[in-house]
Amino acid sequence: MALRPRLDFRRSWRPGHAPALLVIPVALIVTVCVVDVLAPPHIHLGPLLVAAPAITVAFAGARVTALMGALAVAAQVLIGVLRGVLSTANIQAQITALIVVSIVCVTVCVVRDRRERQLQRVRSVAEAAQSVLLQPLPARTGPLRIAGLYIPAEEEAELGGDLYAVARTAHQSTRLLIGDVRGNGLSAINNAALLLGAFRAAAHRQATLPRLAIHLDAAFRWDTSQWRPQAEQDTNEDFATALLLDIPDHDPVVHLITCGHPPPLLLRGNHLTPLMAEASHLPIGFGGVFGMAAYDVQTFPFEVGDLLLLYTDGVIEARNAGGLFYPFTERAPEWTKNGPDELLRLLQDDLLAHVHGHLDDDAAVVAIRRLAV
Repeated sequence: MALRPRLDFRRSWRPGHAPALLVIPVALIVTVCVVDVLAPPHIHLGPLLVAAPAITVAFAGARVTALMGALAVAAQVLIGVLRGVLSTANIQAQITALIVVSIVCVTVCVVRDRRERQLQRVRSVAEAAQSVLLQPLPARTGPLRIAGLYIPAEEEAELGGDLYAVARTAHQSTRLLIGDVRGNGLSAINNAALLLGAFRAAAHRQATLPRLAIHLDAAFRWDTSQWRPQAEQDTNEDFATALLLDIPDHDPVVHLITCGHPPPLLLRGNHLTPLMAEASHLPIGFGGVFGMAAYDVQTFPFEVGDLLLLYTDGVIEARNAGGLFYPFTERAPEWTKNGPDELLRLLQDDLLAHVHGHLDDDAAVVAIRRLAV
């Protein structure tokens, strides 16, 4: 049986605010009380007391809001006593209005806090799902140092259609996958999950990179179409652009298969070289549909000290308010002296500054540096 969390009336302060803010409603109550008592009989500031609990809602929880409401009511009663008008209909109406407003403010606090706890639980579930789906990359595998960066386009989102994964093989090499699933929302997350699952299940046991690509394509097509009617299968547009890489420990090269994905960038010193494959195959999910029987592997030098950047199109297609694309190939060489983690931190800050904090598409980047064996 699931337990419902109790409403925590003991929490006095909203996150990120100092208790010093309590001075505002308290000062308001004292000021109104003093001025109303000393003012001429035709001047009445008592109705302003309603602002005390209303202000408190902005930074405090239910308990403190209730306390401010009680103080405001007490101040109104005191004003009535000192001015000798407590028994009048006007002062009694003001006291009643203060009580009603205070109850409403406390209710707002309770409902808000409950929803915030629900949102926090959703975030916790999303973080747990992300840790399972998009597992953190190993900091070191063989002679490689690796770091990954994922930036979701949707605010507060933790998951999306971009993906990456690493697997260690028995042949003393490291295999990597980076991809971008078509679409967004739950469908994209589901397709990303099945592609990652297929890679993790097969990357370490498939003898060659082309066999791995064939396996991923077949698994992706089978899973995305197995429950659809034949008419929907014929028009199915689920696919994923992807890069598959194999980096041997003792051979200074990188083998890759490109499936409709942007080319990786090789940085040697301050010199940047896009690794443009001669053969760019169809995205994962289209290979079998169009009768593709084999994948061509391209091999490029990848020496000690070199840095390899894998990325999705959410990086290179990010635009600022003026419509200018993010100058990824211009900025990346500036950070090659940094380690993969620091490089991605600088990249994230620079990218978000370029788009003023809002991406139109998810973005993923993997940085790989080869070290001496």
